[in-house]
Amino acid sequence: MCKRPASPTESDNASGEPTDTYIQILTSGGRRIPAHANILASASTVLKSIIDKPRKHRSSDKTVPILGVPCDAVEMFVGFLYSNKCTEDDMEKFGIHLLALSHVYLVPQLKSRCSKALIERLTIENVVDVLQLARLCDAPDLYLKCVKLVSKGFKAVEKTEGWKFLQTNDPFLELEILQVIDESESLRKRNRKRRKEQNLYIQLSEAMDCLEHICTEGCISVGPCNKEPTKNMFPCSKFSTCQGLQLSIQHVANCKKRVNGGCVRCKRMWQLFKLHSSICELPDSTCNVPLCRPLKAQNMKNKKEEGRWELLVRKVTLAKATSSLLLPKKKRNEKDPTPKNIMALEI
Repeated sequence: MCKRPASPTESDNASGEPTDTYIQILTSGGRRIPAHANILASASTVLKSIIDKPRKHRSSDKTVPILGVPCDAVEMFVGFLYSNKCTEDDMEKFGIHLLALSHVYLVPQLKSRCSKALIERLTIENVVDVLQLARLCDAPDLYLKCVKLVSKGFKAVEKTEGWKFLQTNDPFLELEILQVIDESESLRKRNRKRRKEQNLYIQLSEAMDCLEHICTEGCISVGPCNKEPTKNMFPCSKFSTCQGLQLSIQHVANCKKRVNGGCVRCKRMWQLFKLHSSICELPDSTCNVPLCRPLKAQNMKNKKEEGRWELLVRKVTLAKATSSLLLPKKKRNEKDPTPKNIMALEI
C-alpha cells in the first residue's frame, strides 16, 4: 500500500518559527490526512491552485477537502503524490477511485497506471461501469478496450445490472455504444468480404499458372496435345490446384452438354481460358494454351462487359504479383494432397 505521510510538526522549521508548509486533507469519513503543501503543489496543478488560494484568516489551518471517495482511497492517492508508487493491491481495491482522483487533480502518471490496471481487470460484470468512468475521465485506451469487450460479448453484457442501469439512466451512452458496435460489425463484414475476394483472385492466379504448366509441360494425367504425359512424373508444386484443373479439362473433353452450353463446369472452364487470354503476354505463336489467340481477338471486339472484365484481370494480375512475393511461405504448404475445385470459382 502507498505509505501514509507522517504527521508533520512545526519543529521542522530550522529557525524554530511556525511555518505554513502543512495542510490537512479532509475525507468523506471525517478523517484528516496531514501533508506537505509544497509536495502536493508540485505533483498536481489543481491542488496547487487550491493551496495558493488566499485564506480569510491567516492563522487558520489550511484544509483541502477530497470528498466522494473512500478515505483509504484518498490516503493511497496522497501516498502516490509522495512516492510515485502504487501496489497491485491498491489497484485491486481502489483502482476506479484512483482513476477518478487522478483525472480530477490532473496526475497523468497515476491516471496512466490506473487505466492499464483496469484494462487487465476488465470483466463482463464490470465493463459497463468502467466504460462510463473511462468516458467521464477521458481515458481513451480504457474506453476502447471496454467497447471492444462489450462488442465481443454483447449478449452476456446485456444481462448485467450495469447495462440495465445504463439503459435507464444514460440512454445517450447506450446509443453511442450500440453505434460503435454496429460500425465494428460492419467493418468486420467488409474485411471478411475483402479477404474472400482476395483468396478468389489468388486461386484464379494459381489456376492461370497451372493452366500454362499443363499445356506446356504436362502434369500427372493431362498434357499438351502433341505430347503424352510422363507416367512417372511427380506432382508439381501447386498440385492441389493443378489436379483440380486437370479433372476439369478431362471433363470438358468428354462432356456432351457443352455443345448446347448446358454444362456449368464447361462454362467455368471457358471463362478460365478467356481469363488466360486476357492476361497472357506471350506471342500468339509461342503460347500452348488452347483458344488463346481467338479469345484474344474476341476480347478486343467485345466491349459489352469490358470494364468489369478488365477489373477482374487487374485484380488477378495483382494477386499473381503478390503471391510471387509470398512464395517462400507458400512453399512450406505446397504438399497439399487435396485437389481444389477450380470449377467452383465464381468469375
